[in-house]
Amino acid sequence: MTWVAAVARLRARRESGVLVTVATVRGHAPRDAGAKLVVGRSETWGSIGGGNVEAVAIDRAREMMATAKAEPELIDFALNDKVTNQHGVQCCGGTVQVLLEPLPVVRAVAVFGVGHVGLELARILARQDLDLHLIDSRADMLTKERLGVVADAVAQVHVHHTPLLPEEVLEELPPGTHVLIMTHDHAEDAALCDAALRTPRLGSVGLIGSAAKWARFRKRLATEGGHDEATIDRIKTPIGLADITGKEPATIAVSVAADLLRTFASEENRLPDPEEN
Repeated sequence: MTWVAAVARLRARRESGVLVTVATVRGHAPRDAGAKLVVGRSETWGSIGGGNVEAVAIDRAREMMATAKAEPELIDFALNDKVTNQHGVQCCGGTVQVLLEPLPVVRAVAVFGVGHVGLELARILARQDLDLHLIDSRADMLTKERLGVVADAVAQVHVHHTPLLPEEVLEELPPGTHVLIMTHDHAEDAALCDAALRTPRLGSVGLIGSAAKWARFRKRLATEGGHDEATIDRIKTPIGLADITGKEPATIAVSVAADLLRTFASEENRLPDPEEN
């Protein structure tokens, strides 16, 4: 498997990893500059030459995967019998510099409701490296022409038309997906809120709307849904930054996107949990 395919496999599995590259070579070495190795939690793909160099790189890569904010690293190796190595002697005679680049799990965001605000939000989020799920019960909101604004997206965009039960998509979303609920129908919003609280391993859950709307929803989630107060508090509403008060769709979308990016930043400050991926 090529290193490109291995990186794609990790992304699809939602697993972190490290891309290891032979950056420079002086003298004799097992592999030339440019050789690559992809390290996952339990598997590796490719090779940078085996021996001590590869073993140390794999060890360090897995240490990096356990770090909240790992940064790229360069490691220097001298390949001679005068150097004390952790995993045996390599005496090719040259020196090698290896670059380790973290491959974090790509975030996922689901936008339920691709109306005026949802479409503007999709335009903004599509510029981020993430998996973006756009869900709507109305087929005309998801036409190729209308979604042409995200045709050149950096994100991987997944479109879901759900004419009957949009909440069923929640079970299909990757672990840790951040959910934003902003459909055209308050009944649909309410069903999504209830289903989101019953769906384990989601990320944050946000709901667009007024204080009056949330008061009705909160009461319904408690009385009809049977959710306790702590569970209901998982839903953030209103979404967006409080000091951005404009009501134009594009303004609301900027506010919501900025608030979500702030949530992403707070996540980076905690250690990854292997069970979350």
